[in-house]
Amino acid sequence: MDTVLRFLTCGSVDDGKSTLIGRLLYDSRALLVDTLEGIERTSRRRGATAPDLSLVTDGLIAEREQGITIDVAYRYFRSGARTFIIADAPGHEQYTRNMVTAASTAQLAVLLVDVRQGLTAQTQRHALLADLVGIPALTIAVNKMDLVDYDPAAFEAVVYAFEDFAEASGLRARRHYIPMSALLGDMVVERGEHLPWYLGPTLLEVLERTPAGQGVSDHPFRFPVQWVCRPREATDPLLHDYRGLAGQVAAGTIAVGEEIVVLPSGRRSTVTAIELGGVPRERAVAGDSVMIRLADDLDVGRGEMLVRADQSAPALTRGVEADLVWLDPAPLAPRRTYLLRHTTREVQARVETIEWNLDVATLEREPAHELTMNDIARVRVKLAQPIAADPYEVLRDTGSFLLIDPATWDTVAAGMIRGTQ
Repeated sequence: MDTVLRFLTCGSVDDGKSTLIGRLLYDSRALLVDTLEGIERTSRRRGATAPDLSLVTDGLIAEREQGITIDVAYRYFRSGARTFIIADAPGHEQYTRNMVTAASTAQLAVLLVDVRQGLTAQTQRHALLADLVGIPALTIAVNKMDLVDYDPAAFEAVVYAFEDFAEASGLRARRHYIPMSALLGDMVVERGEHLPWYLGPTLLEVLERTPAGQGVSDHPFRFPVQWVCRPREATDPLLHDYRGLAGQVAAGTIAVGEEIVVLPSGRRSTVTAIELGGVPRERAVAGDSVMIRLADDLDVGRGEMLVRADQSAPALTRGVEADLVWLDPAPLAPRRTYLLRHTTREVQARVETIEWNLDVATLEREPAHELTMNDIARVRVKLAQPIAADPYEVLRDTGSFLLIDPATWDTVAAGMIRGTQ
């Protein structure tokens, strides 16, 4: 059965992320003819004798001019075994916020390491962020092996260094190491002829074998209400009193006839109908965008959550302890009021305390009175109204949040809930 794998390429600047994706698509014959012709034209203008495959993911004019990745680039392709959605994250430190966005939905991270440079601060930061957002598998692609004559000792040095870092930082992801040359294609799709001492799988084989992860259908039912549908068409008796709750099932399943609880109010009702695109259904599962109708005319609006009465409910809380990634050039203003967006709910919030700030270079947890861009910290947040939250490691959708500056509407931080207060 074909399953979709969402994976992320990340790592420090110029470690070869875009070239790797270009090589993966090129060697798996996933590039359209007109795309390849455009890359060849641009490469010739730059004086290159071969297609510059890094251009495959450079969609912005600024990216092509500077030869860097700024925004997250998404690409889709199929192999003989499955379908993939690739997110190419930028390596520059000032674009770390874009990497966090891509990592939040990935099931595997491919972390590029230039074998000549080893681990940089940005390499470590991306590894920590991938772990923070709960990516279960990490493939460390030790790239540019052609520049060290495919020396196995150089590869092993990177492996030992990363394992030391992983142990010191407590990385939880499963780890696998591959020596490769993205430029020449060794160990990307084909094995090549330069790494006979490496007996493990190629990158494509790793991608094809990686489990897509357990679906969230096994979790208790969570349905954040996004919109209340009231057509009120007097000429249609079926729509005159119609009241439907629209949204996407974040976790679990729901069926007609089951009892639900509305959070945070605690009111109860029974599901009388489920519709998908106007078509009645008996059941909805995680990922379905549906309309749910209830037996009772309850006052339910956007930002409230439906859960099943016979299952465990998320915690109703006015305070959370969370890992916070600060994404804004302006520093965190302690005790300033921000807007916290959790699922479809928005409440006013303040960062009451900063428990510690992680020094990415030393992995020390240091005291801090403010946070600056790209800082990773443990904080306590107070909320003006309650939210229905699960721990992030249990369920991403109901365990994460964004902080928004109400003056500019900029997203200033992303948070992963570790506990409630």
